[in-house]
Amino acid sequence: MRKETLWEAKKKQNPGHSAWYIQRFEQMREQGADLHGEARMIDAMVPRGARILDAGAGPGRVGGELARRGHAVVGVDVDPELIDAARKDHPQATWLVGDLTELDLPAAGIREPFDLIVCAGNVMTFLAPGTAGEVLARMRAHLAPEGRVVIGFGAGRGYDFEQFFADAEAAGLSVDLKLSTWDLRPLTPDAGFLVAVLSTALGSGA
Repeated sequence: MRKETLWEAKKKQNPGHSAWYIQRFEQMREQGADLHGEARMIDAMVPRGARILDAGAGPGRVGGELARRGHAVVGVDVDPELIDAARKDHPQATWLVGDLTELDLPAAGIREPFDLIVCAGNVMTFLAPGTAGEVLARMRAHLAPEGRVVIGFGAGRGYDFEQFFADAEAAGLSVDLKLSTWDLRPLTPDAGFLVAVLSTALGSGA
């Protein structure tokens, strides 16, 4: 039986949370805020026309920008309200409702693996408790042989950075790069945010 994610629990407590979240970024965009730092980093890591999975896509802020830059983007999120917004604002990408613990895109007819998987916006901290390892293993299963996973989330949100590194290793992923920002500043012991670049661990099998 699927566990309720912390995002779903938050919506239960506050049914208007998703609408607020969507509106928040719309207001930031109208105010001229830079909302594409994550997409710029990801865009620099892959060739034009790369296959990218936006895991925990929300309303499509990152994946939509990557699609605009010419990549083949599939976005998945557990929240139908957020996916509806992504479909409306970024029709050039493919958006699917789904829990990352059950990620199985070949079953949905999307059989090609991905050159890169991006998981931004603190998604890892909104998963159902205890499921991060399964999510990381599912991501790895969707990677092309030379593909990479880029994950960003903040400290103090219930998922310790060292536990994340251990979960990644257990899922067959190696940590290639540890950063504290999406503009490539190195991770420091007191960093309040982590951006990790992962790849398939050598010797872990296909």
